[in-house]
Amino acid sequence: MNREWSEQNKLMQLQIKKKDTFLLGINTLMELRKELMEQIQQFREELSQEDYSEIPFMNAKGYHSKSIAYSLWHIFRIEDIVAHTLIAGDEQVFFRGNYQERTNSPITTTANELVKEEIKEFSKQIQIEELYHYLIEVNQSTTEILKALTYDECKKKISDEKRHTLEALQVVSKDENAYWLIDYWCKKDVRGLIQMPFSRHWIMHIEACLKIRDKLVKR
Repeated sequence: MNREWSEQNKLMQLQIKKKDTFLLGINTLMELRKELMEQIQQFREELSQEDYSEIPFMNAKGYHSKSIAYSLWHIFRIEDIVAHTLIAGDEQVFFRGNYQERTNSPITTTANELVKEEIKEFSKQIQIEELYHYLIEVNQSTTEILKALTYDECKKKISDEKRHTLEALQVVSKDENAYWLIDYWCKKDVRGLIQMPFSRHWIMHIEACLKIRDKLVKR
């Protein structure tokens, strides 16, 4: 893991555990996410439309066995679902912005259920420019949610009502590679969700994207 990103993530996790450093932790998280977003934006200058669907490590084990289009979709669908359905309890950016049609996506899910050639075909269909509009809007909305959170709110567990809403939306596939996410998220408190989908999850997948990018550039 990128040492600087890792250290920022560790610092944030320590800070949000204590009431007197909670706001500092949110600020640390904002700085980390800003740096990661800058890297995501940099891909636009380095990659062609076709590059986003390439899978140079298809048979590898790890996050780099996907495509960059898939990775970006996956990061921000998960964030949108968690931020809006499970924390804020409002409508996802994906639905209110009509992003399934705009991105030309065949799915509304996190895409965990897709493998190998399925990922490649999915990635080829995605309109990259609209995917960027989506991820920017999700990032902005998550930032607003995080800034409004209090220390006490972060100790709250996900309610059964929100879990039922999530299940009804069918945005997590019932495939065994995906459906475990519902239990994983709903067993956490809000602080636990900040520590994974909103920070570490970004780092893991963006580092995988960098590995893919480096391979593509060498070719």
